Amino acid sequence: MRFFRVPKLLRWNYRNAMWQGRESEVYLTFDDGPHPLVTPWVLKLLEKHEVVATFFCIGKNVDLNPELFQRIRQAGHAVGNHTMFHERGRHSSAAHYMESVIEAKKHIPSSLFRPPYGSLTFRQYRKLKNLGFKVVFWSWISYDFDQNCSKNEILKQAKRIKGGDILVFHDSEKAEIRLKEVLEDIIVELKRKDLKFSIMA
Repeated sequence: MRFFRVPKLLRWNYRNAMWQGRESEVYLTFDDGPHPLVTPWVLKLLEKHEVVATFFCIGKNVDLNPELFQRIRQAGHAVGNHTMFHERGRHSSAAHYMESVIEAKKHIPSSLFRPPYGSLTFRQYRKLKNLGFKVVFWSWISYDFDQNCSKNEILKQAKRIKGGDILVFHDSEKAEIRLKEVLEDIIVELKRKDLKFSIMA
């Protein structure tokens, strides 16, 4: 079963993390980049519609694509840490996980952090908070990475997006097909609702 909107019960353990923003705004976020083919397409579309977003980047990908990472920042978008190698928190020791986060921070100057897969132990969460990171989850996820989830289903579920929502998309090869099918339509629909696009801070 797909949960496009995160059930409130699942937020309880990390209720002090960021799950939503201001009700008059909506927050586009992209995970797993920068990708040399997908991220430039995303940046061009965001520029076309004059909206900003937050990119949660994998340190390894920033290391491989430093100029593209700078393009993201120069365009006025925010960036966040998504670990060095996209580790799944609940499958990693706290020590290994934090080493990955700290290594990624050398490439990504940001106090924003999003756990890959939304997977995080409470011990890892406490360590992140102690290091001054703001942990950012989401309230709506696009399932753009799931080729078994149709374009029509994603667009149908996107009609439930409301002010304050933090939206997750992926600027990755795996998500490219669905992303290119749905992202522009969703942006247009949210602008029609007079929602302001903001970056995470």
